[in-house]
Amino acid sequence: MSENDADPHASPSLGTPPPDDSALSVVSSGPAGRLAPLVDRARTYVEAASAANTRRAYTADWTHFSRWCRRQGLSALAPEPQTVGLYITALASGAAAPNGKSASVATIERRLSAICWNYKQRGLTLDRQDRHIATVLAGIRNRHAAPPRQKEAILPEELIAMVETLDRGTLRGLRDRAMLLVGFAGGLRRSEIVALDCGRDQTGDGRGWVEILDKGMIVTLRGKTGWREVEIGRGSSDLTCPVAAVETGRGSSDLTCPVAAVETWLKLGRIGHGPLFRRVTGKGKSVGPARLKDQEIARLIKKTVLAAGIRGDMPEAERVKLFSGHSLRAGLASSAEVDERYVQKQLGHASAEMTRRYQRRRDRFRVNLTKAAGL
Repeated sequence: MSENDADPHASPSLGTPPPDDSALSVVSSGPAGRLAPLVDRARTYVEAASAANTRRAYTADWTHFSRWCRRQGLSALAPEPQTVGLYITALASGAAAPNGKSASVATIERRLSAICWNYKQRGLTLDRQDRHIATVLAGIRNRHAAPPRQKEAILPEELIAMVETLDRGTLRGLRDRAMLLVGFAGGLRRSEIVALDCGRDQTGDGRGWVEILDKGMIVTLRGKTGWREVEIGRGSSDLTCPVAAVETGRGSSDLTCPVAAVETWLKLGRIGHGPLFRRVTGKGKSVGPARLKDQEIARLIKKTVLAAGIRGDMPEAERVKLFSGHSLRAGLASSAEVDERYVQKQLGHASAEMTRRYQRRRDRFRVNLTKAAGL
């Protein structure tokens, strides 16, 4: 019996056929089983249709919804707008949380999307435009909506301080240094950093690769909107753009050049194929084959922020909350003194407005309408 058969409230996982669609199960259980490989392949494609983080979040949200329904004596199996409307009301009022804390509008909207997604996997449809949902959600937005709490941007001088806290005499320190520098210079998401391979078509779970050239590094990424290329140039001086002097003659230091950091990591880690950033094993003396999880990027940023004393005027608990994996992307957007369209291209944004949301430090009041009006 499958997990979903055992618990009717359980979230259907991607790759598992909905209860009302048994086509895949029929062909996989046939006498010859000749279609079984195709069934397995089809399920991998279904899983590839959405990000792993999205699937995990949707599964957790559905679990939260189904448990709330059970406590209220309601059924989560049928897409009833009245039930969902009451649920989002409970989220907004704090009645759905043990501590009575209200959920943010963003959390409520995400959980509503998760509920719709889960019903869709079962071949059912939840009408989000039904008045029991749409009107309640509009009221929640009017009453509880607040400006987004953006994570702090990591600026170049702060990044350098963070990198300096890492031990360049260890494999772990070399790897962490390369991840921070590449993440900043490329404006990459944490999931994009760990999904890189050393070359094209080297792993099944890779979502991009790097190509090191004379003047920099090309990062090819498969993102939400398709494939894109990110150019990461070498640093702007001998101190910030080093490659081993004996090999290239371009410098003798490796402080902040992301390309040199990757080259050093690959050379000393003896990596030539497969995942670019991997776990360091054997008490830090060897590099294993396993790809890092994206959570490691967030942990690394928080750890080095504390070690570098950034925002040291604040309590440690509050400092940790200010920074995340997106702090690297925001840092590049805020500090690169180039035309905005180049930053937009580097970050892979479809609109300039999205890029501006990442810019924490902008040239404010460049156009002063007060003075322009003669006041």
